Amino acid sequence: MDRIGEIIRVSGTLVVGTGIPDIKIGEVVEVGEEGLIGEVIRIIEDTFAAQVYEPTSGLKVGDPIKGTGKKLVAELGPGLIKNIFDGVGRPLDELIRASGPFIGRGIKAYTLPRDIKWSFKPLVKEGEYVSGGDIIGEVPESSTVIHKIMIPPGLSGKIVEIAEGEFTVEETIAKLELEDGSIKELNMIQEWPVREPRPIAPGGRLPLKTPLITGQRVIDVFFPVAKGGAACIPGGFGTGKTITLHQLAKWSDADIVVYIGCGERGNEMAEVLQDFPELKDPRTGKPLMERTVLIANTSNMPVSAREASVYIGITIAEYYRDMGYDVSLMADSTSRWAEAIREISGRLGEMPVERGFPAYLPDKIAEFYERAGRVKVLGKPERIGSVTIVGAVSPPGGDFNEPVTIHTLRFTGVFWALDADLAYSRHFPAINWLKSYSLYAKEILGGFIGSFSMYKKELLNWWKNVDKDFPRYREEAMNILSIAAEVESIARIIGEKSLPDDQRLLLLTSELIKEGFLRQNAFDEVDTYSEPEKSVLLLKLIIDFHHNVEKLIRKKIPIDRVIELPVISKIKRVKFDPRRVEAIKELAEEARESLLKLASEYRVEVEV
Repeated sequence: MDRIGEIIRVSGTLVVGTGIPDIKIGEVVEVGEEGLIGEVIRIIEDTFAAQVYEPTSGLKVGDPIKGTGKKLVAELGPGLIKNIFDGVGRPLDELIRASGPFIGRGIKAYTLPRDIKWSFKPLVKEGEYVSGGDIIGEVPESSTVIHKIMIPPGLSGKIVEIAEGEFTVEETIAKLELEDGSIKELNMIQEWPVREPRPIAPGGRLPLKTPLITGQRVIDVFFPVAKGGAACIPGGFGTGKTITLHQLAKWSDADIVVYIGCGERGNEMAEVLQDFPELKDPRTGKPLMERTVLIANTSNMPVSAREASVYIGITIAEYYRDMGYDVSLMADSTSRWAEAIREISGRLGEMPVERGFPAYLPDKIAEFYERAGRVKVLGKPERIGSVTIVGAVSPPGGDFNEPVTIHTLRFTGVFWALDADLAYSRHFPAINWLKSYSLYAKEILGGFIGSFSMYKKELLNWWKNVDKDFPRYREEAMNILSIAAEVESIARIIGEKSLPDDQRLLLLTSELIKEGFLRQNAFDEVDTYSEPEKSVLLLKLIIDFHHNVEKLIRKKIPIDRVIELPVISKIKRVKFDPRRVEAIKELAEEARESLLKLASEYRVEVEV
């Protein structure tokens, strides 16, 4: 029976209807003669309100509104990788074919391609008992990703038939005899409500043991995020949020990357769509798109779809996590997502609180970031997967005290504070080393905050496998930067040359750390990515140089002579040397010899 009501009010993307008595919260509706996609978000007596994910111009009172009986779901299966979707999961290339470069209204498009045949290889035999999450076969989805075909959560039974060969996602690949004796035909498509987290194994949340290696030194060494963790990167206009997220998406060592362009400018998203197909994966040498899913919902697209795009993205990330992959999700920007929530709330007439946001904003933010994690997933064989979430925040005027930033900090373990002064001085990434922190690797007041207590030891142990002395060098570098900031404030008043040599050395080493280590050129072929060994050697080069110069200063050798050494400029530029690790090792020896030569000029003996 058709469940068709009528529109009684239209307010922007919000449509109020009546005439469907059994409508449910979260149900998808088709609005108007064109069948625009909408979702029910409120029910009051015999009326209901739906947010529409397409432009609503032209809708009028009396137009039909149809209940579908379904929730907003993500269609999951082979064909997600290498694809680009809009905010509700429609492939952009299908929309372009249907309506040209300007997306029309009411266009229906499947998320997964129906015409592609995938090579299915079964991994279970007839007669085997399977349950939700069990892997029954594999499909090579791309040159780098093997797609695991899983039993949908909630199903269990005996495999009575399973095929092998080439199939579309809709064709039957197996038949399952359920507990009641009925036969369930299985294909490669799963549907999952986007606002519900996918289930994990009982007690399946696991400690975070491994850092997500991003190739960005300031992040990996000073403020790491664990695989399965959550990070936020707030910053005002022009501070480099989007470029930093691009770098994380390009170079992070996750198996799968999901990038959500949520309400950002179209030209920035266009740059992503142009760059990614041409980029090579540093691990495999294959195109980066071979392990990437892109969701594009730019600022000129409907605001309601912006709110849905984040949930579509996190559901896709959880789906690949359930296969046992490490997934990194980049959301740019969660501020635009929060603004969409605010706009819908305002149209519903809800009471606003701080800066017009609804009172439930913290719950929405927590709901999103809590879907990160490293987990033991459902099903056999036993496997562990993770979802790491990195969310950009765009605080108006760079004000970190606004609600979205404040509430995001409550639910994330890493804070990468982008600094306008650093950005305007061309220091990128413009992550302020004095304001940023990582609860996954930072001791606070002699203890730790909440559930982050288990992580510090694990992440530092991982780095000890790269270099056993890493924790000491990291701590020394952080201390030098912190003390040098205080010395700089004094130097601005009395002049640097009025300072004692030991304090001038702090300023010199701080400059070497900033220029030679923290500053990283995203567009340089060599420096755009720094592997862990290179990052550690660079830091050791600078800190060892600092300690050796300290020995010379104690022997009354003036700091001005050290500053004149040619090796100083080489330390700042060795990161660009294509020989990478070998170049740093050679320079460390050259720096040692330079200091020994200087000591011999002053006829002092010193071990360096």
